[in-house]
Amino acid sequence: MIMRIFQVTTKEGKEEEFGDFFHNVAIPLMKGTEGIVQVLPGAPRKDSPREFSFVMIWKDLSSLKVFVGDDYQTPHIDPAEAELVASRVIKHYELVE
Repeated sequence: MIMRIFQVTTKEGKEEEFGDFFHNVAIPLMKGTEGIVQVLPGAPRKDSPREFSFVMIWKDLSSLKVFVGDDYQTPHIDPAEAELVASRVIKHYELVE
């Protein structure tokens, strides 16, 4: 299985708007995506108010590629979030059970 960690830092002043997108669009989308075994969304803390994250466990690399395409190393960006985000980081690991 593949562990995909996706971290987002919002643009300053866009935390609330991105939070709405995160809770009402991104989380339901990811939880309903075929090939995902588990989704662990992370919301900001007081010491990092602009940072959001997802830890996603994918069944396999093929399932991930069906969702994001062959270039799975590049973050998949929903058009609704594009103007809200200052930076994105994506990392992939083999899940150890």
